[in-house]
Amino acid sequence: MEAWLALEDGTVYEGESFGATGEKVGEVVFNTSMIGYQEVLTDPSYKGQIVTMTYPLIGNYGVNPGDLESLHPHVEGFVVREYQRNPSNWRSTGSLDRFLDDHGVVGISGIDTRALTRRLRVDGVMRGVISSGAADPEALVAQAKAVRGMYGTDLVREVTTDRPYRWEGERRIYVDPPDGDPERVWNSFDEPGNFRVVVMDYGVKHNILRNLVRRGCQVLVLPADYKAGQVLRLNPDGIMLSNGPGDPGAVEYAIEELKVLIGQKPIFGICIGHQLLGMALGAERFKLKFGHRGANQPVRQCESGRVEITAQNHGFAIDASTLDESEVELTHINLNDQTLEGLRHRRYPVFSVQYHPEASPGPHDADYLFDRFIESMQ
Repeated sequence: MEAWLALEDGTVYEGESFGATGEKVGEVVFNTSMIGYQEVLTDPSYKGQIVTMTYPLIGNYGVNPGDLESLHPHVEGFVVREYQRNPSNWRSTGSLDRFLDDHGVVGISGIDTRALTRRLRVDGVMRGVISSGAADPEALVAQAKAVRGMYGTDLVREVTTDRPYRWEGERRIYVDPPDGDPERVWNSFDEPGNFRVVVMDYGVKHNILRNLVRRGCQVLVLPADYKAGQVLRLNPDGIMLSNGPGDPGAVEYAIEELKVLIGQKPIFGICIGHQLLGMALGAERFKLKFGHRGANQPVRQCESGRVEITAQNHGFAIDASTLDESEVELTHINLNDQTLEGLRHRRYPVFSVQYHPEASPGPHDADYLFDRFIESMQ
């Protein structure tokens, strides 16, 4: 079956359909990872986006439950050069085609993804429409132009959990809203932990939770709109601000609560958690031309000069010039475009990074940040 991808600038690509049939709209972006397409698909940070993989061969190792980063895919559409319909891997439990079909994700293959990526790099990410079956290209372009942009769009509400849960044994165990006795909540864990950590779920990846549990933490995940008072009544040892999608400026309710939490407990922010923390500290955000998405982004530690290769997925960034450097230290800088990648409060045990230290997919150069969070709670 034929498929189409139309951009707001009038460009139309024709290819072959795989995955679900239908039509989806979103922001068209590209990811430079060579592996990890299942993790990309199930990363909630990609909500609202049609993702193009720059690596040409996708689907060759199938899919499996162990590589899920959330309960289901969040991308609106998936664009590849060549889809491999006969996966071969000892961990594979099914094909990518069936996986996308089961979850309603429209895919297109057989287009020149190099040309598409170059267009997005030169002109910036664009609104688009992906469609399977017969279509009117001009109508698709008109529809792409009408797609709502990312500015002012709160996608966090669409991916956050609707109720608190414990993360144990690779599964979610939902609990009553923990507004009562905090000891009852923490004692409900099957396994004791050295530290009690609440994770503010702005679109959290499973591997963030795994990294905390691996370091002996009890992990309680809370909805993004939880009030600071509710969080503090739980008396956690530390607070994790997760990754997530969309415009951080639209998540004003979270920014206001973070202003109260800063200085109360150790805090570690990742991705949109970093952006929300930065805005709570008085900074402004801006939209990147084509974003940082992939598992090969170079970042320099300002203090040591060491370079980390990092996994990233974001379209917004914090304007470093709007931070009060008497209160906040800039800790990491992106070597491709010199944008801010990390910050640390000078008086409180509060820090954050723009990239993904949990990787999955990606390198593990930044694992030490989880250890730093443990040290801050100690």
